[in-house]
Amino acid sequence: MKFGFVRALLLIAALFVAIPVHAEQRNFFKIGVITELSGDLVTGGNITKRGYDLWAQEVNAKGGIEIQGKKYPVKLVYADAQSNPAAGAAAAERLITQEKVDFILGPYSSGVTLAVAPVVDKYKIPMITGSAESPLIWKNKFKYTFGTIPPINFTGATSIKTLTEMKPAPKTIAIIGSNDAFSKATAESYKAAAEKAKLKIVKFSIVPSGQDMTPLLSAVRSMKPDVIAFGGHDEEHVKFVKALKQIGYTPKALLMHCGITDKAFIDAVGKDGEQIFGTTCWTGTAKTKSKVLWPNAAAYAAASQKAFNNPGDYTQGGCSAAGIAFQTALQKIGAKPGMDEATRTKLITALEQIDVQTFYGRVKFATSGEFYHANVGLDPLTVQIQGGQVKTVGPKASVEAPAIYPMKEWKSR
Repeated sequence: MKFGFVRALLLIAALFVAIPVHAEQRNFFKIGVITELSGDLVTGGNITKRGYDLWAQEVNAKGGIEIQGKKYPVKLVYADAQSNPAAGAAAAERLITQEKVDFILGPYSSGVTLAVAPVVDKYKIPMITGSAESPLIWKNKFKYTFGTIPPINFTGATSIKTLTEMKPAPKTIAIIGSNDAFSKATAESYKAAAEKAKLKIVKFSIVPSGQDMTPLLSAVRSMKPDVIAFGGHDEEHVKFVKALKQIGYTPKALLMHCGITDKAFIDAVGKDGEQIFGTTCWTGTAKTKSKVLWPNAAAYAAASQKAFNNPGDYTQGGCSAAGIAFQTALQKIGAKPGMDEATRTKLITALEQIDVQTFYGRVKFATSGEFYHANVGLDPLTVQIQGGQVKTVGPKASVEAPAIYPMKEWKSR
């Protein structure tokens, strides 16, 4: 009995002891990619895949990453997180211990990222997620995890502020969020911004992910909020719009942070997507300048259109920017493929020090505070779907088109 107990303790302890990862000598960078290639979040996972793939394709078309006069191609090795945090953590372990990747490009969702981050810390393998936005990631201060998209509490207030500048300004808001790390944080960010703007919150509700929203929205309809704000993922946004149309309620403004900028969403909802607001940190028409790979946002959007028949959204762009961040840091320290632990430690320091202008805008990671290792170099934008296109409608310095407010009723579209 005692022996069994001791053996159990030893097994548990072993889970927290990393087996040293030995470097492999090779003439290319072997990069692990963990994302959701199946399951409920596969749409978002495929967006991240496009972003990582486009970066790798562009780098290899130029011969690879140039390190001290020699070019090294990149090879992406994918692992499916299956839209499940536990599967994501297991995938990270396999990529590190069996595939012996040099570094990792991280998941689409915040939930999977939160599960993977302790694993990369354990093995001291750098990871940049080009997608995850939950504040919980950065508040945990994982040493080996970085992110190119600012957290939702950094960007979320922007669209609420834009809406309060409409005339006449909205007075009431209903806020709903799915119960996952990102979506819940989005709803909480909207709530904090609404309170600050002195909007009356008539409903705040966190609901199980994937739940049929029709009953809840039917109850919200009786409250007649001027604004409805929803925190969710791509597929949920489509269902949310359809549920609102089904109950016949058109708010003056519908705000959904994530997913509305992707072509798949616009194609799925058609004319019902018109005039929906969102928050982003990048569009294909953003005024950016870069000397790394793509010279500006428009050039990147054109390359994406050619490769995927899709100009790309801020998540895809953030994933390509994650590759650029690694590329820049590797060049700074002269790191070659098959890095040992000492070199990976230098890579972390280099990532903390980079400040680079890319097609995506500025990439600069915070090194302290609540945004630790998140990109704080970007300015959030309020966008709205107009004529099937995503237009920037705020802040004033970035406006491409005036906001349309209030929304046109579903029945008259």
